[in-house]
Amino acid sequence: MSRIISLLLVIWLVIGAFAAYQRDYFSDADTNCAEAGNIALTVVAGPLNYFGVNPEVDCEDIDVDVPDPSE
Repeated sequence: MSRIISLLLVIWLVIGAFAAYQRDYFSDADTNCAEAGNIALTVVAGPLNYFGVNPEVDCEDIDVDVPDPSE
């Protein structure tokens, strides 16, 4: 039973990776937060991409508090 689930999971992710490839997410060498998030969500969404799911990430609204360097 676990082999079947593992096989289905691999097939799911391969279909998602193919969907990301079709959207030309892998063609750009300069990757930013939003693009990396879009790739990851597209791969995880798998076959749902072909049923209208178009996951997107917006990293502009993320506010990260970075501490000041010590002297």
